[in-house]
Amino acid sequence: MSPSEKPASVKPRIIIHGGAGNITRQNLSNDSYQTYRSALLAILREVHKVLRIPNATALDAATHAVTLLENNHLFNAGHGAVFTKTGTHELEASVMCSQGYRKRGVGVMKVRRAKNPILLAKEMLLRGEEDDGGGAQGHCQLAGDTCDALAREWGLESVKPSYYWTRKRWDEHRRGLGLDHDDHTYKAHKREADEGVQDEQQTAFEDSYIDDDFYAGDVSWDGKEYLPQGTVGAVALDSTGTTCVATSTGGITNKLPGRIGDTPTLGAGFWAEEWETACFQHSPIQHSSPPLGSVASLLTDCLPALSRYLPLPSGESECYDTDQGKFVHKKRAVAISGTGNGDSFLRLAAVRTAAAIAQYSRAIPLTSGTHPLQAAVTAIAGPNGKLQLSAEDRWHKTGEGEGGMIGIDYQEGKGGQVVADFNCGGMFRAWLDDEGAERMAVFREEV
Repeated sequence: MSPSEKPASVKPRIIIHGGAGNITRQNLSNDSYQTYRSALLAILREVHKVLRIPNATALDAATHAVTLLENNHLFNAGHGAVFTKTGTHELEASVMCSQGYRKRGVGVMKVRRAKNPILLAKEMLLRGEEDDGGGAQGHCQLAGDTCDALAREWGLESVKPSYYWTRKRWDEHRRGLGLDHDDHTYKAHKREADEGVQDEQQTAFEDSYIDDDFYAGDVSWDGKEYLPQGTVGAVALDSTGTTCVATSTGGITNKLPGRIGDTPTLGAGFWAEEWETACFQHSPIQHSSPPLGSVASLLTDCLPALSRYLPLPSGESECYDTDQGKFVHKKRAVAISGTGNGDSFLRLAAVRTAAAIAQYSRAIPLTSGTHPLQAAVTAIAGPNGKLQLSAEDRWHKTGEGEGGMIGIDYQEGKGGQVVADFNCGGMFRAWLDDEGAERMAVFREEV
């Protein structure tokens, strides 16, 4: 490619998820399934419009998707988030891009007043480019009152605590504690949540949508069998080859106040990065010194454990450019969003581990020496993967170890591949396939 030529535009991709857990055909009715299907596909369609805008960024697309998920009562984020043990809300969100932005990834937690925590995380990422971090001092993670104060300072919409409430989540909260969840109790506690809170900007959406009539038409399944672990998230790839992950959650039903999950924690529930593919394969060009592949072979002879991580010579390389007569480095970018039991994701640094497998593991038949992200995600979040094994004898008893991941694997010259896997009953997800068609699934056998 001559210096005057521009790199070919990359085909944008998008995948979103609405949570994973003990979702089965027995506890998810067909009516509920269709309601979730309609909601996810509508959000996917809206985000696809954003991606088609000239110069649209993965950051804009991913955060817009999560904003729509936060605004929808069906999902465990924003309006419709689950309750803590004491009947309050402490929300979490995060965003990370594979390139650009000095901080690259940020997380906000214990958010109680911002209408859309994901927009707070986005603003924190963008303002991090300023010398003073835009008021966040360049920090990667912030919690509690500081988050809500910055949201107001930065002009983001704030709401009363009752905005997040829905009757469905309240009943799940009370039932999980063995307490009554009648209509009178719900109304009384909802009023108490706003007592002493100064008026905040409220939307017509909130006022008209979560009154008592809402509960009658709500879709649900048996809370005795399923309590939401439904983090929402989106992963996008834009025309520049940049990936972005955006994730948001209310956490685990009846979590202790102050508990921090994987969603706002770098490497546990979200991750995005890029690198140049290393080409250690033999070249037809004569070298004046031993090729790096020979060094790798020597090292692995002495240190066998390194053989899993150092790509070794394997013949022809897709990185060898015959026109230029030399090896060239190609861009690789990944982004991953996790959903499920956050404590299990934290223990494994789950999504960063999957990304590291993709970057550092030796893999065949990929001649570039890197591992497919799909295989890496399956190794961590798929059936009998590391997440499931981490639960040991608590598997299928406490929800521990349950979860899934979505992601995008971009390789220069090949484009982006949408990936997903999970180890539990189901994972709500929707994506654009290789032909650009809209897809949605909950269960494994649908794909």
